[in-house]
Amino acid sequence: VERETAKLMQIREEFYSFLDENIPKKKLNIYDFSQNPKLDAEKVYELFFKLDYQARKLRGMLINSYGIMQVEGSKLNVKK
Repeated sequence: VERETAKLMQIREEFYSFLDENIPKKKLNIYDFSQNPKLDAEKVYELFFKLDYQARKLRGMLINSYGIMQVEGSKLNVKK
């Protein structure tokens, strides 16, 4: 779980690095989309897919590790 969590954080960092390189920021370090920055949609999808896949992979490990029976929306039902 620790290795997969570290991988998730690495992929997340890659995703945000891409955004940082392509989108200017306002004060308080908030992305400024007001100028409609052009992003490579294929690259955005590639990075997001990696992030989403790793998050789902880690989620499965955590569900199995902590005995969570099922997920309904955002509610977790834990085995007793």
